[in-house]
Amino acid sequence: MSQQPLPPAPGLNLDDIQGDVILGIPKRVEWFLFFKIVNPADFKKHLKQLIPAITTTNDIIKARKAIDDHKKKGDPGLIKLSGINVSFSQKGLNALGITDNLADPPFAAGQFASAQAIGDQGQVVNGVFDPAWLPQFKGHDIDGLFLFAGDSEATINEDCDKVFHVLGSSFKQVFKVHGNGFLDGVSLPAIASVETPLPGQEVVPPGIIVVGADGDPNLASRPAWAANGSFLVYRQLNQLVPEFDKFLLDNPIQEPGLPPAQGSELLGARLVGRWKSGAPIDITPKVDDPVLAADPQRNNNFDFSGAADQSKCPFAAHIRKTNPRSDLSKFGPNALIPHAINRNGIPFGPEVSPQENHEHKTHCDRGLSFVCYQTVLANGFEFLMKAWANNINFPPQKPVVPGFDPIIGQNGNDARTMQGTNPDAQTATLNLPFDFVVSKGGEYFFTPSITALKTKFTA
Repeated sequence: MSQQPLPPAPGLNLDDIQGDVILGIPKRVEWFLFFKIVNPADFKKHLKQLIPAITTTNDIIKARKAIDDHKKKGDPGLIKLSGINVSFSQKGLNALGITDNLADPPFAAGQFASAQAIGDQGQVVNGVFDPAWLPQFKGHDIDGLFLFAGDSEATINEDCDKVFHVLGSSFKQVFKVHGNGFLDGVSLPAIASVETPLPGQEVVPPGIIVVGADGDPNLASRPAWAANGSFLVYRQLNQLVPEFDKFLLDNPIQEPGLPPAQGSELLGARLVGRWKSGAPIDITPKVDDPVLAADPQRNNNFDFSGAADQSKCPFAAHIRKTNPRSDLSKFGPNALIPHAINRNGIPFGPEVSPQENHEHKTHCDRGLSFVCYQTVLANGFEFLMKAWANNINFPPQKPVVPGFDPIIGQNGNDARTMQGTNPDAQTATLNLPFDFVVSKGGEYFFTPSITALKTKFTA
């Protein structure tokens, strides 16, 4: 998606907001370095030296222009670019002696405390829910997160080495996740006064993503130093790609004259809400349209209002569950705005191997390093999971029970169902015998402003 940044509105300082929060750091490769603060006093002292290297939103605007100029010239390859951002968990704030209340209870409690409520798999042990997470996400060692993103492993390795050299023994790496690939920005909100919206794109006040900006619902409850920061959600989402493909093969949509292979492809499109190319089924419900998918003026310009039933798009399709558009029009024109999030994740893991394809079984960890930003976790990520993706009655006021989001919806250890996958049998129930996307853990972080890093975090 190509968007032109606008001049900032009064009070929105793009030199003070870290670069991944609004526009996202341009990348083909990204490392997520989770760290523990070993010596708080030394960490604060050394962090001050790193602040000039932290990438800002204005840096991203300049990088985007450089990328556009490079493409217009027809120069081959990618330009060398990289970005560094840093965020802190509640445990990290505690380690640094920062005791201010950021008025966000899920952040203060940590993502581990929310695991059961958002539907993660796990079991109750001695009255306490134990999610089926990776051990590194269950411990108490994650104080912060460095994002390193850029055009290549070699480029971001230089930045990573710089951080280790400057911070020295004041911190230690807990673990690192390597991401690679590309995720486009289709269906992301446009931030008012920062981006020019494309057709069909929701425009949200900056305060939905940036603390202290216009539209921040908790503005009066937060310390002044939190301004221009944002709450970051990190989730490691493993994707069972061979198993998902086998499920599609075993359950093709059956229509007269439709070959089974195309029926399987149609089922996949109706589960997601988009074809493999990215073309939305609300516009092209029967066949893929790669030309439409590649057109930013059309590929997001729909609102599910063209059909009252599920003939075009199932009510529970992933993109409809997570961005219901006109499904909430009865609740007012701004019903979606409080729940907007800004996603800037990246895939991880290898391509599916021939052996995995043959056996229809996953042997390697792969999936999505999910990252999103918002100013209120309970309105953003947690709301989307609890009230939308995992709520079988959402979207509301439909003639059938829509069911779970088939992609990210979670029901703990239990199976899931949805309706509407077959346009000719819209009340038929499809059983989803296992989760195609499995959470392996995560954490909530606060991404402070450059000003806060210079004062509160290095004082």
